[in-house]
Amino acid sequence: MIGYDEALAHLIQAGADCLVVPSRFEPCGLTQLCALRYGAVPIVSRVGGLADTVIDVEEAGIASSATTGLKFSPVTVENLASGLRRANILFHDKQAWRRLQHNGMSTDVSWRNRASRYAVLYREVVAARRNQAH
Repeated sequence: MIGYDEALAHLIQAGADCLVVPSRFEPCGLTQLCALRYGAVPIVSRVGGLADTVIDVEEAGIASSATTGLKFSPVTVENLASGLRRANILFHDKQAWRRLQHNGMSTDVSWRNRASRYAVLYREVVAARRNQAH
């Protein structure tokens, strides 16, 4: 299929065991956030928003409730293949794979908590600027 179909994208993510996002540049990344919600384990390059939103099993430990996927860097054929091999090993450890899926689906990626933190930061910056002006 050529083009983008939002409904089809969600069906693919919901039916996938994992989602590979080998971007060289990714300022935000919504694809991996949708994958997390659907339980498709993200395998992403360690750039931008992908690096910010996916917690690698080697960073947090496989038993951690924070672990949500796998990262690789830099983007090369060899590193992508290594990430896929790691995913394959985890996939065959059903308990570990289910934990990854559960962690991803439980991760709050909404603005609910983040927006309030940004508001606090904004008020602190405004107050600091006022104090500098006086």
